[in-house]
Amino acid sequence: MSSNARSLSAPAAPRPGWPAVPTTARLASYGALVLAAVVLFLAAPSTLSEFRLNLLAKFLTFAIVAIGLDLLWGYTGMLSLGHGVFFGLGAYAWAMYLKLEASAGTLPDFMAWSGLKTLPWFWRPFASPIFAGAMVVVLPMVVAALLGYLVCRSRIKDVYFSLITQALALILSILIVGQQPYTGGTNGITNFSTMFGISLKDVRTQWFLYLATAAALAAVYLLCRWLVTSRLGRLLIAVRDDENRVRFCGYNLTAIKVFVFALSAGIAGLAGALFVPQVGIISPALLGIVPSSEMVIWVAVGGRGTLAGAALGALLVNAAKSGLSESFPDTWQFLLGGLFVGAVLLFPAGIAGFVSQGLSRFPGRRLGDGDAKRSGREEVLHPPAGILPSGSLAGTPGTPSTPVEVTAWQQ
Repeated sequence: MSSNARSLSAPAAPRPGWPAVPTTARLASYGALVLAAVVLFLAAPSTLSEFRLNLLAKFLTFAIVAIGLDLLWGYTGMLSLGHGVFFGLGAYAWAMYLKLEASAGTLPDFMAWSGLKTLPWFWRPFASPIFAGAMVVVLPMVVAALLGYLVCRSRIKDVYFSLITQALALILSILIVGQQPYTGGTNGITNFSTMFGISLKDVRTQWFLYLATAAALAAVYLLCRWLVTSRLGRLLIAVRDDENRVRFCGYNLTAIKVFVFALSAGIAGLAGALFVPQVGIISPALLGIVPSSEMVIWVAVGGRGTLAGAALGALLVNAAKSGLSESFPDTWQFLLGGLFVGAVLLFPAGIAGFVSQGLSRFPGRRLGDGDAKRSGREEVLHPPAGILPSGSLAGTPGTPSTPVEVTAWQQ
């Protein structure tokens, strides 16, 4: 078979010094990880207090956001500094349903205080939990798709893309504050009492919300894991490493980037919807620049380009934030900042990257996705036949016939 007919999904031969992991050993490690996660999630409701369980459930929603952001940044190379926007859009969509259910057919309290007499037309469909549940994912995806199309079509990338997403977070937070009669303004939307007619204060409801959040986290992780290990995942890594080569091969980069951006936004919106009934409030402060920057910190601390590391980073950073604020209420912000600086200096590849580098020293372990890039060793893959480093045609006298070294794409 010719080199240009080779599939993207065909595994590349390991380089010298990269021993392959037996399939049984890999499955055993994955099975142990899944078993530990199941035991942890099922044991938590019976061992933690109601307050701690609610706190852990909130951290799990942050882990969902981190996985979606890692898919966009770690695997595609698109750093979003405004991901709090999509988290907030999903949260506001579900909060509108919860508020209408709590109002029991009357006008929400903040609208009455602002002088409104009737329910705004765009609020009425959110009385249906089906419509609100759909908007939780659809609304962030539509906003991300529109913004992504305008930005990627103009070939805006790197720091300029990050600044545009950051500006979006600032604009939306100011807009929500200014439209107080319709959004609750600075105070946001709060005072929820029931969901699907069941009291949110019931302990069994809190257990259900925790288990639902844990299940959503597992589903999102498995979806993203399947995605990054597929042919599309290899293409995303290629876009991250050298998008000009991908464009040269004929791929539509705008479509690829818009798809990943929208998918990541939809994941963030789902996390926001799970966050609202457990915390009881959504306000502009939760979708501004500061929360969006914190989301990037979660991924950086956990390990960019490792989905499990991103989720772990979200859990550890927020657990440290909660623990330090309880133990050192006057100085916890300084201590947390010191931990961030120390993590960056000691673990530049994140916690997952540090662990991966440590495991790579043992025999029988092959580097996984993203490890080659972080360790400075790139995978030898073959571009379409006839494309050589000098740009000459294959077979021309005096031109090399060895394959070009590219990163993570194979034709």
